Amino acid sequence: MDGLPQISDEMDDLPALGTMGGGFGDMDFPSTVSRMPTQLSKKAKAAVIVRILASEEVKLSLSHFPERTQVELARQMTDLRHIDRETMIAVVEEFLEELEAIGVSFPGGLEGALNLLDGTISPDTAAKLRKQAGFSLTGDPWERIADIDPERLLPILETESVEVCAVILSKLKVAKAAALLSLIPGDRARRVAYAISKTASVSPGVVQRIGISVAGQLDSQPPKAFADAPTERVGAILNFSSASTRDGVLEGLDERDKEFAEEVRKNIFTFANIATRVDARDVSKVIREVEQDALVKALAGATGDAEASREFILSNMSKRMADGLREEMANLGSVKEADAEVAMTAVVTAIRELEAAGEIFLLTGDD
Repeated sequence: MDGLPQISDEMDDLPALGTMGGGFGDMDFPSTVSRMPTQLSKKAKAAVIVRILASEEVKLSLSHFPERTQVELARQMTDLRHIDRETMIAVVEEFLEELEAIGVSFPGGLEGALNLLDGTISPDTAAKLRKQAGFSLTGDPWERIADIDPERLLPILETESVEVCAVILSKLKVAKAAALLSLIPGDRARRVAYAISKTASVSPGVVQRIGISVAGQLDSQPPKAFADAPTERVGAILNFSSASTRDGVLEGLDERDKEFAEEVRKNIFTFANIATRVDARDVSKVIREVEQDALVKALAGATGDAEASREFILSNMSKRMADGLREEMANLGSVKEADAEVAMTAVVTAIRELEAAGEIFLLTGDD
């Protein structure tokens, strides 16, 4: 069996089965019940290990093994009947010795190697390696497809038949499948959803071929120079720009491409957005990440549209802390606009970092 120590050789001829010599507890077995001899083939030993792990409710992922190997394992487990405790212990000890002797293991096949090197080699290099290898993927192509961003899968769902799309969505995790379905136009999304009801009779071989085809199409997509969309990149830049610069750029974008400007606005998060996009329960997490002086300056300098965010922050902390901050704001007096913007940027940065770390989640209009 590939992947387990010393059990990948071809099937050895099993010795003749003896007779049971002894019983379990006080139970006597008829002489026709066989006991496995001490000398087992490597494949028989693999079956013993799998059986022991299964009895402990440990399910091994063997689906990526070649079909002949999986068939051989099933055949071994069918032929084996009973083995004595001494033989079982000897097999386990040999298996553990083999595991302890392994210094390091490497993933099998190109995909395993590229997954291991993800973030180390460039996406362009990875794409070239996949193209050179063609579609001869080892392992399960769906494991790789499951890690692909929905945006990269969307062009495939737009061109493939609804039946193939139904198989693709069925193989993905529910959350990712739902995200993809929401990106498909309404009428086509309904047809794909209905086609899922017809996938019960699809054979595993067909699903595997579809997976290989989808993986091949992903490989043919040219690598992108930028991971984020243009609207996200512009929004990120404007997040840390001064208010006057931000307003001027958005005004110019409105004149040239109003739709693009609206998408950019969705990716902008400023101090004024705190009141509508931060959950009240997360305010305590935010203020812990901001220096006291910066927080006081940001609250004192929050005017106009930012006033609502100032009151939102103060109303979602303890009364004693809010009163203390108000007193410090009064003592500070007026704050220069430039200093206020720097302080408010510090608060926004803290919120963005908490969101990136998964500590908080920004609300949307629907929320």
